[in-house]
Amino acid sequence: MDLNPFTPHAEVNALLESLLREMTTVLGERLVGLYLYGSLQTGDFDPEISDIDLLAAVEDDLDAATFAALDAMHHRVLQAHPVWHNRLEIAYLSRRALQTFKHERSPIAVISPGEPFNIKDAGDDWTTNWYVVQTYGMRLYGSEATDIIAPVSQAEFVQAVRDHMLAWREYIEHVDTRPYQGYAILTMCRGLYTLRHGEQVSKLRAAAWVQQELPREAAMIEQAIDWRRRYRDANVDPALTFDDTRRFVLSMIERIAAEG
Repeated sequence: MDLNPFTPHAEVNALLESLLREMTTVLGERLVGLYLYGSLQTGDFDPEISDIDLLAAVEDDLDAATFAALDAMHHRVLQAHPVWHNRLEIAYLSRRALQTFKHERSPIAVISPGEPFNIKDAGDDWTTNWYVVQTYGMRLYGSEATDIIAPVSQAEFVQAVRDHMLAWREYIEHVDTRPYQGYAILTMCRGLYTLRHGEQVSKLRAAAWVQQELPREAAMIEQAIDWRRRYRDANVDPALTFDDTRRFVLSMIERIAAEG
């Protein structure tokens, strides 16, 4: 399948073609659909640092043999495309789970940056992801996402974002690297933007908006953008900026909680 028309990035297209070819080899007719979302769809994709986000809808839960075959496949693909090492996020979820996630938890197999391929459980905590896939995602293979995933309303999406932002009261205590601090700050910016406007935009667009809304925080946000760009820089001490990051996140949570 020729994916070149779907993105303007040759390296991305090569990766997607390789992944789709390998997935169909491993899964065959069990692959119901493959969907691209994330910054490639919402904007501000940076070929140097951005991740590739994919949902693979499968006919049923992965058995141990299929899980192992997919794990080996990921290693093969990343060996052939090393620039995407630790920048690939793929979730494999059954057709049934994508219909019942609002009220039932199901096994989900995930490979993501900093996390090896593993199986966990997923439910309504993935509401934001599946709304974004439905609303902004691109079908690379199979059925349309809206035919596979239970409908998520804009109101449900906004509430899920609000809940996730409030959960950062706990998450922030475990932010132990400088790039993760930058991620936390930019995530809070996007959360506030979503609550005000009801839509998902890129972190950079949301950050620019918050800098206009809260000019006293503009410098902190600019630092976070710089930390994001320099995620490979190991010569930093995250402890030096943790207190400022924590203050920013908690102050944003206060604003978000006040949104009602």
